[in-house]
Amino acid sequence: MTIENTKAQMRKGILELCVLSIISQEEAYPSDIINKLKAAKLIVVEGTLYPLLSRLKNAHLLNYEWKESTSGPPRKYYSLTDEGQSFLDGLMATWKELNSAVNNATKKSTTNEKSEE
Repeated sequence: MTIENTKAQMRKGILELCVLSIISQEEAYPSDIINKLKAAKLIVVEGTLYPLLSRLKNAHLLNYEWKESTSGPPRKYYSLTDEGQSFLDGLMATWKELNSAVNNATKKSTTNEKSEE
């Protein structure tokens, strides 16, 4: 067991939430999504993102639309469906509860670390 494996699993666990959140702000092209995830330090490659987008589309959480590009072939832009927005709202509520619970559960250990410095 390595810290890197655990960190990767934690990132994968919240990837769906982050992708839906990005798309909820404005329709998005996959490379735009990847760039936003990289900027947030959630490094993702196309081989991870495309299957996730396909799964979310098949679950009726996303729609897509082909748009002409000035720099090549048409591009597929994703947007949330109403069902996708409801799903995201539920994920966000769960994330807030989980974040609060983790902060409370780890408060003692981070307090002890600070007092040891």
